[in-house]
Amino acid sequence: MKTEIIVAKNAGFCFGVDRAVKIVYNILNTGKKVVTYGEIIHNKDVVNEFSRKGVRIVNSSDELSELSDETVVIRSHGAEKNVFQLLEKHGLRYEDGTCPFVKRIHKIVSERSEAGYDIIIMGDKTHPEVKGIVSYCNKMPEICSNDSELEDLLKKNYTKIKKKVAIVAQTTYNISIWEKCEEIAHSVCPDADVINTICNATSDRQQNAIKLAKTADLMIVIGGRHSSNTVKLAEICGKYCNACIHIENADELDLRAAEDMLKNNTGEKFIIGVTAGASAPAYIIKEVVNQMSEKLQNMDEDFNFEEALDASFKKIYTGQRVKGYITAVNDAEAIVDVGTKHTGYVSLDELTNDPSLKPADVVKPGDEVELIVIKVNDADGIVTLSKKRVDALLGFDKILKAKEENAVLEGTVSSVVKGGVIIIYEGTRVFIPASQATARRDDKLEELLKKTVKFKIIEVNEQRGRAVGSIRAVLNAEKDAAKTKFWDTVKVGDVFKGEVKSLTSYGAFVDLGGIDGMVHISELSWNRIKHPSEVVNVGDVIEVFVKELDREAGRISLGYKKDADDPWVKFEADYHEGDVIKAKIVSITPFGAFAQIIPGIDGLIHISQIADKKVSNIKDILSVGDEVEAKITEIDPDKKRISLSIRALLEEKANAPAEE
Repeated sequence: MKTEIIVAKNAGFCFGVDRAVKIVYNILNTGKKVVTYGEIIHNKDVVNEFSRKGVRIVNSSDELSELSDETVVIRSHGAEKNVFQLLEKHGLRYEDGTCPFVKRIHKIVSERSEAGYDIIIMGDKTHPEVKGIVSYCNKMPEICSNDSELEDLLKKNYTKIKKKVAIVAQTTYNISIWEKCEEIAHSVCPDADVINTICNATSDRQQNAIKLAKTADLMIVIGGRHSSNTVKLAEICGKYCNACIHIENADELDLRAAEDMLKNNTGEKFIIGVTAGASAPAYIIKEVVNQMSEKLQNMDEDFNFEEALDASFKKIYTGQRVKGYITAVNDAEAIVDVGTKHTGYVSLDELTNDPSLKPADVVKPGDEVELIVIKVNDADGIVTLSKKRVDALLGFDKILKAKEENAVLEGTVSSVVKGGVIIIYEGTRVFIPASQATARRDDKLEELLKKTVKFKIIEVNEQRGRAVGSIRAVLNAEKDAAKTKFWDTVKVGDVFKGEVKSLTSYGAFVDLGGIDGMVHISELSWNRIKHPSEVVNVGDVIEVFVKELDREAGRISLGYKKDADDPWVKFEADYHEGDVIKAKIVSITPFGAFAQIIPGIDGLIHISQIADKKVSNIKDILSVGDEVEAKITEIDPDKKRISLSIRALLEEKANAPAEE
């Protein structure tokens, strides 16, 4: 018969506990004194270790007010709201080691309370985590320990009277009981806001423990006697295997039950499963497995000590490529489960090359990621990992392929540097020189920052792992494609909306979508203008139409002024031959003077029609800006010419009969 020891995948420190313990160590390393509010975790070995290093424990707010030169660390379970208020009031130094999952519950119950909800907490009312949650409720919440209590409470208070109720759970609550609670809540009180606040690590730990317990003959559960999640693990495992032993450390290991079971076992294999609560450090788990292996070797001649250790603890080494699951993310790093008895950490600078991103922008809990091991610390049960180094390797392979296939890639410009811009593509840094970054040399590189752009790889240095790209190459290709499509479909009369790209003294150039056309100055306005800027500016989006096409020369003449705005149409509607009008002199020539009748319509007063006498120099009689009264003597619609006469009015006035 073969004896085998299997350690559960999720045994040992969870993220929240590990974080709180690290906070204490970090402060101690600076030489400062530390006080923890309550036991930092429910594990006497860790607590005793801290005690030997001078860490004190205070259990009441009264004791806090007496502190002065010590730094207070709030345990992972969190603390009551008034504790934080007291710390602030007395100006005491403190570090908040509250697990982020516990803080999430604080936020939920606080918001729901403010919104008028009754709060129900599933958990142990004597547990420090639950006490902390209660303090964030506006009024005293209900606390239920199991599904039966919840059902009784809901039927009594929330069936007849419509009340808003929100139900949350202690982070270490039994997942199987919680599932029953969810069913009951939805059945009895369909409008209840049921929020699963059980920590992912707790849920995963319980599920993996159940899976292992179903195959094991004996389960060893390691963790503090007062650790809620460890006690629940022992309860759960006891339901699925023949025997379950709960111990705090290797000193308590007693395998007499295993010895009896081995003697009576008739199968080919005897399996001992090992799991541990969230407050059990990696070194204690390893001590238990080591000691258990030594004892089993004495009990079972066929048991191989080295093989058992190798099977129990998955090997991990520097430089190894591993797959892991993201279990938590904070502002500085991501925490990873790599399937060993280590806690994996990926710092921000090993997650991404983009300094503008936060860990949550790169990964989220539940993601499966490929990583490279940078450093292994077996003593502390920590492994340091890198995602960006794997991404760089994988990304560079894609870049090489893109270069070979002349493929178009897409990425975000992460930074502007001397001589160009940087794009991080699949974890690989791609440099885009300034000459290849924009369509025009005078375009500003800063305008590309944080923008998603298309680019091609134009140069690769495999030895150095460097790549050079071109945005301009893609822009030019798109422009050529747009030109081809444009000339295949465009016809005179087509209407476009385009952006004014530049102005000259003779017209405006308009971008029709990669193709430029020109609006001559005479086509910009029905009025006389001296420069296109009187009508349009660079950057304006205007509606134009195609007047003429020269396909061989690739020239497009555009129109902008609309027929509906033609002042001639208005003139013909309102004015006729013989009408007497008032007009303004706008220009003088040797043969006559032009007078504006309405904006855009001028009439000519011939030199012979300016006065009732011979005129040698028009400027002796008229000046630009003068307002005169004249008669419309002729309208030529075809040539759009109008003849005016001042003389005709003077003669009519002279020939008019005198008034008596």
